[in-house]
Amino acid sequence: MNLLLKISIVMLVGIMGGKVARIFKLPNVSGYLVAGLFLGPSFFKFISSYDMESFSVINELALAAIAFSIGNEFVIKDMLKLGKTIVIITLAEVIGAVVIVFTVMYYLLNQPFAFSIVIASMSAATAPAATLLVIRQFKAHGPLTKTILPVVALDDVFGIIVFGIAMALAKLSRGQQDFSVVQILSGLVIEIGGSILLGLVMGLILALIAKRSSNRDELQAATLMSIGISTGISIVLGLSPLLTCIVMGTMIVNISKKSRRVFDSIDDFISPVYILFFTLAGASLDLSILISVGFIGFAYVLARAGGKMLGAWSGAKIMKANPMVTKYLGLGLLPQGGISIGLLVLVRQQLPEFAVAIGTIIMFSVLIYEVTGPIFAKLAIQKAGEINGLEKKDETFNENVTQQIVT
Repeated sequence: MNLLLKISIVMLVGIMGGKVARIFKLPNVSGYLVAGLFLGPSFFKFISSYDMESFSVINELALAAIAFSIGNEFVIKDMLKLGKTIVIITLAEVIGAVVIVFTVMYYLLNQPFAFSIVIASMSAATAPAATLLVIRQFKAHGPLTKTILPVVALDDVFGIIVFGIAMALAKLSRGQQDFSVVQILSGLVIEIGGSILLGLVMGLILALIAKRSSNRDELQAATLMSIGISTGISIVLGLSPLLTCIVMGTMIVNISKKSRRVFDSIDDFISPVYILFFTLAGASLDLSILISVGFIGFAYVLARAGGKMLGAWSGAKIMKANPMVTKYLGLGLLPQGGISIGLLVLVRQQLPEFAVAIGTIIMFSVLIYEVTGPIFAKLAIQKAGEINGLEKKDETFNENVTQQIVT
């Protein structure tokens, strides 16, 4: 079938899934994912593995745009107030997930040390895409919302670091002779440092371009170009496209007077790409994994959820965060996707004896969390009373302005 026709059908199915989800008061993202599930190998087999490779550029663009948008949340003056709180909460939820998953795998289920430490480290990262779209759909704003996005962004950085350390320990336990701890740790420093440096440079360039852009179309094209170049260079150099684009977005929001226009220009363009991204994500999931995953897979899913929620609660409690953040942050940190799937490539290369088992469990986890994660994220912002918070914020602002004019 013609590729353009296939993409159009995927988008149509995704839109229909979003509409059905709204009928049941569920996030659009859940509708896109479930609708995509019917297009994949579990049901109609409309989308093949070959098609997924053809659509990879859509996934790369969507993840890069999402990462860029998350950078919008790292306003320096706000981070100076929340910075320590964000770091401690993120560290606590990452440690919570890793420790509990490792304990369950190694001590309770008697799995090998290398398997346990690596799969535990892969539990740390959170998929930011679903959470971001839920927040946007319901125009959420408030203490919880302002905490979730920086935590989600930062825990991917911590996740990469933890994975590198875990892989080093796993290889050491297997007695591999070609192993060098210094080599792996220096590789992590280069990857993270290089991504930050590239993001800073590209953010500065985009800020200069935005300053001279005369109209909205030109600004939109320049922003997309910058996101594309940043992602492409990151992939070529073996850096993290996600971290690079987050840093680029952070630069824009802090140094550009036109930052609002830059982010708005992307929001107007990228919505159809998000629909395709999540519908294709659903199409890539295979329900047959449910049969092969066994008890260990279910144990991993529950242990990760428990670790994330307990860790987030503990970190927020230590930092005396807003009560809504303490109670409900953990619910917004459950989605798992891009980073964990990407790390599977390294597992296949460096620990091939565990690649099938770890890959099966991670894909099962993605299946569960990608479908249910947005629902939990909506529940979190709903319980915190932050749905339509942006509209309330605008109303308050308008009332204050009117009051000042009158007086």
